[in-house]
Amino acid sequence: MVLAGFTAAAQADSTFYIRGGGDGHGIGMSQYGAYGYALHGASYTAILAHYYQGTALGATNPRQTVRVLLATGQASFTGATGITGSRTRLTAATTYTVKPAGAKLTIATAAGKTVGTFSAPLTVTAPSTAPLSVPGMGAYRGALQFSPVGGGVQTVDTVGLDDYVRGVVAGEMPSSWAPAALEAQAVAARTYAITTTVGGNGYDLYDDTRSQMYGGVKSETAATDAAVAATSGQIVTYEGKPAVTYFFASSGGYTESIQNVWAGATPEPWLRGVPDPYDNAGSDPYHSWGSQMSLAAAARRLGRLVKGSLIGIAVTRHGVSPRIVQAQVVGTHGTSTVTGGQLQGIFGLDGTWASFTTITTTDPMGKLSGTVFPAPAGHAVTVQVQNGRVWHTAAQAGVSASGAYSATVAAGRYRIVDGAIDGPVVTVP
Repeated sequence: MVLAGFTAAAQADSTFYIRGGGDGHGIGMSQYGAYGYALHGASYTAILAHYYQGTALGATNPRQTVRVLLATGQASFTGATGITGSRTRLTAATTYTVKPAGAKLTIATAAGKTVGTFSAPLTVTAPSTAPLSVPGMGAYRGALQFSPVGGGVQTVDTVGLDDYVRGVVAGEMPSSWAPAALEAQAVAARTYAITTTVGGNGYDLYDDTRSQMYGGVKSETAATDAAVAATSGQIVTYEGKPAVTYFFASSGGYTESIQNVWAGATPEPWLRGVPDPYDNAGSDPYHSWGSQMSLAAAARRLGRLVKGSLIGIAVTRHGVSPRIVQAQVVGTHGTSTVTGGQLQGIFGLDGTWASFTTITTTDPMGKLSGTVFPAPAGHAVTVQVQNGRVWHTAAQAGVSASGAYSATVAAGRYRIVDGAIDGPVVTVP
């Protein structure tokens, strides 16, 4: 489809609109949706069963160790009293530094007094349940393990599974949310921790969104500790085996099947798209969103994907939800195929649930005309006229199958409205 040329006297304006919903990859449990289910009386077991279809609850050892990378570079710690495999004693109140010494590591006090040189990995411990501290980062349960890496030192927290989950839940979900939502998050976080690995040298998980948000002791709250205790050792299973439990912030109203989000991903029966009716709970700011820009600005962002002059973007394949699997960037000289993920990155979107509408408005020869792209099948396209500061419906626009519209109007300021989208304003002389 090519936009018709405009006469020299015509005033024209084109605006590119983006409308979408949700935040995150869309696979598994929607956190806002889980909160909504909890507010409607659902238990954590019912929430998990909805988002992870066909699963059941199983059990794992809540004290098994997980290894979380905290930092790489300079290393220091306080709170330790012992070194694993050594008779050397440390003072809990003293801050120590750890520096590489070839394949080994040297511990010294902040004043520079050397405590000793030890084989790597070097593990320091605290008495019983007392946490260890990493200056500038916070306190952590378990033990701290250090290894020389690239001229610096790698700091890893080796911590029991449930103590790890205590440091995750409030980092992933507001601790003020309903208990059932926090409990569902605790089980999902625990299961994710034992079913995924980043394959690091000496660690399994990151302490950020590459794995899960883990803040150690500073992230623990009474409410989230209660959720972890109430679900201690519980994990999600499918046919008796632990199931990977992806989760994300907001679905926009429907989750997505994994193979429609990540190219090459194996379809999993418990990771398929399901309705998410309560995703708008808690005034979810991500449930629906939108933005607009000039068509020229959109073309600049799309760069070489635009062939000729940009007309718009047409979605050619959706997942089970309205998330984009594939789309076409339509130009006057041809099209380019893109994925939803590419468009998300190009326009900085919260997710791939999105639609794109181009509205071009002109006023040739005293008439209102232009194009809506893609053609607005089933949309209510109307002409509105400005009266003072108020816009009133003036007429139903005559929209062709190609998205072209025209209306004979008197002089005034007009705009075309396609559903909830207000098109650019033109003045008909």
